[in-house]
Amino acid sequence: MNLHQLRSQFISRRHFLTDCGVGLGKIALASLLAGTAKAAPGPLAPRQPHFPGKAKRVIHLFMAGAPSQLELFDNKPELTKLAGKPLPPSVIGGQRYAFIRPDAAVLGPVFKFAKHGQSGAELSEMLPHLAKVADEIAIVRSMKTDQFNHAPAQLFFNTGFAVPGRPSLGSWVLYGLGSEAQDLPAFIVMSTGGGLSAGSSLWSSGFLPTLYTGTRLRSQGDPILNLRNPDGVDPRLQRDSLDLIRALNERRLGQVGDPEISTRIANYELAFRLQTSAPDLIDLKTEPPATLALYGCDPDKPSFARACLLARRMIERGVRFINIYHEGWDAHSDVAGNVRGNCAQIDQASAALLTDLKQRGLLDETLLIWGGEFGRTPMVESNPSLGRALGRDHHPQAYTMWLAGGGIRKGITHGATDDLGFHVVENPVHIHDMQATILHTLGFDHEKLTYHHAGRDFRLTDVHGHPVKALLS
Repeated sequence: MNLHQLRSQFISRRHFLTDCGVGLGKIALASLLAGTAKAAPGPLAPRQPHFPGKAKRVIHLFMAGAPSQLELFDNKPELTKLAGKPLPPSVIGGQRYAFIRPDAAVLGPVFKFAKHGQSGAELSEMLPHLAKVADEIAIVRSMKTDQFNHAPAQLFFNTGFAVPGRPSLGSWVLYGLGSEAQDLPAFIVMSTGGGLSAGSSLWSSGFLPTLYTGTRLRSQGDPILNLRNPDGVDPRLQRDSLDLIRALNERRLGQVGDPEISTRIANYELAFRLQTSAPDLIDLKTEPPATLALYGCDPDKPSFARACLLARRMIERGVRFINIYHEGWDAHSDVAGNVRGNCAQIDQASAALLTDLKQRGLLDETLLIWGGEFGRTPMVESNPSLGRALGRDHHPQAYTMWLAGGGIRKGITHGATDDLGFHVVENPVHIHDMQATILHTLGFDHEKLTYHHAGRDFRLTDVHGHPVKALLS
């Protein structure tokens, strides 16, 4: 069997053109680097973006389940006047809901609001720690999405598409910028709370090479499974085994040109280094007591605070993109208790992460993102058969998130909703607009960060989106 026949037998359709002189990987890289300096060799080598970006790395605090903007960021006293009555049909329009009827009664604001800082940012009493750093953040009250159920909405924000199979935001960033981490994965995922509706598709590399997939760290036990050597395997034996496996993989790569073999080689080597770096990373007992107190973190107890402190340590070690998913915001019942309980877990740590990054000179080059997949309705959800009362349903038309750090203006509130918190009436920001804005802070034209797949160029923002210039510093 000649070399051509060997390749024909083993090469996959996905990688058919990879080994050709004008392969997909080369096309994608050429497109990415058009007009920029030539990339360093290697799929994870640091690369230059389209233009100098102010952010070099990202920490995304994703509030899965969708926090109620009406209890946290978007004060609507008018709802108190309408409490117990349905909204006018002209307001509802043809909107569909997951669990309530359009004529459900209005639920007024549950918590008090006050203005904070020189910026006068209006925040709920449930966010006392965020209030102290109000002049550092940009609040976006005019977010809107196309999806009204959790899994598709979570996918939509994280991948730009409502069904699995597309690369995640972190994968796109890693594909575009490469990695600065030597002994840790460049894209790390952590989660606190319950399960995620969209699962691991939220940090998948989709049709990008799997080298760009996020690595999930467990909150208990070994951070990554199977990092410890089995009994009887000493470091010398392990190194000799890895060298042999690498030689075999390199030989196979030369035969068939499959980029997934490159991924396998890189993962073996990273796993070897992780045996030392991962335990060192999660040993929070080396942190000063004042830092642990700032976050409200017990170093031995899994929590959102612990994840935030780990995120700062990852940033210091060159990790490019960090997702922290905090589940549990789906307040179909007792929205007041839901918000109170979740804020007790996330408010101090979120503000502490921002403060800690700033104190260490890391915030100017780190983009910090906070928000969920959609908002909550002005109307109440009450369903005795399901044991639900005084909750809020899914609301895609309007919600709030905030950003801080590299490339983002400080101390502003962007956009507004109507008096009922139902529709965006000023400076709407679609999900694809937010994705384009995030990429812009990192130095990318979202229309040019593309990957050729299945016969056409794909991008995070599909065929939509514009950077929100008012948010950019």
